[in-house]
Amino acid sequence: MKRRTFIKNSSLTALSISAFGSIQWNGKSFVGDTPTTTDILGPFYRPGAPMRSNIIPPDSKGIPMNLTGTIFKEDGKTPLNNVLVEIWQCDENEHYDNTSDSFLFRGAIKTEKNGKYAFKTIVPVPYKADPNNDESWRPAHIHMRVSVAEQQDLVTQIYFKGDKYNDTDTSASSPQAVNRILEIVKNGSGESSVNFDVVMGKEFPLDQEVYNKITGLYRMDSNNTLEFIKSDDLLFMKRNGQLIASFKYIGNNTFEAGTGSLKATFELLPKGDAKVVVTTRDNTFTGEKFLKYSEG
Repeated sequence: MKRRTFIKNSSLTALSISAFGSIQWNGKSFVGDTPTTTDILGPFYRPGAPMRSNIIPPDSKGIPMNLTGTIFKEDGKTPLNNVLVEIWQCDENEHYDNTSDSFLFRGAIKTEKNGKYAFKTIVPVPYKADPNNDESWRPAHIHMRVSVAEQQDLVTQIYFKGDKYNDTDTSASSPQAVNRILEIVKNGSGESSVNFDVVMGKEFPLDQEVYNKITGLYRMDSNNTLEFIKSDDLLFMKRNGQLIASFKYIGNNTFEAGTGSLKATFELLPKGDAKVVVTTRDNTFTGEKFLKYSEG
C-alpha cells in the first residue's frame, strides 16, 4: 500500500499524489475511473447512527423517496462489498436532529457483494443555514459518508435538479458538484426515487504515528479552540465539541476539506508539539497544540 510522506520541517516540500481519471456517458449513466467528488461535512455529522435502511420517523409528513446506488472501487467497474454507507438530512420542517437518541433522519447500512445500497427517506427541503440571514438558504440535499478498507473514505452531498438555490449555494454551484446534482424520478410504483452511484478514490494513508502527533486540542489566534481527531483515514475538526469539517490528506503536510475551501496545514515541532494553519476562502488562522492525546 502506498503511503504519502508527512515531513517534520514544513519549509521542505513534499510532492502530493494526484489521481487523474476519465469518465464517459454510456447512454444511461456516467462510467469511468474518476472518484466521486467530496463536499463539506455540513450540519452535522453524528457518528454511531443506527444500522437501518428506512430513516423515516413514523410521524413524518414528508414525501417518501427511495435513494439507491452502487459503490464501486476506483476503477468505476468493480462493486465493493461490506461498505459502510451513512446518510443524514434535515426533516420536512428544515430541522436536523443533532441531539436526540433517536437519530432522526439518520441511518447506515453495509453493502453486499453487488455493492448496492438502498435507503427509504423523504424528499429533502431547502433550509436557512442562518435563520437571521435571508441569503443563507441552502438547496435541498442529503449528506453521505462512505467508508471501506483500502479506499479513501468519502464525505459528500447530493443535490437535486431544479432547486432554485443550487446556483447561489457555494457547494452546489461548484464544478465539483456537477455529477452530484440528480434528478428525482418516479419508479414503477409511482414513488419518488433517485439513484447515486459512487466511485471511491485510492487510499494513500498516513502512518498512525503522524496522527498521534497532530491530533489534540489547538488554541487558535481567533480565540477559538479547535480539536482534531482521527476517524478511519479522515481527520475531523471539532469546534465547541461539534464536528464541523472532515479532511483528507493531500500532501505537503496539508489536509483538505470538502470542495477545497478549507485546509489545515500542520508543522511538527520538538518535544511532540505541533502548529496548525487553517485556511478558509476568506481568512487564515494559526494555532498551537496545548493538549496532546495519549497514544495507543
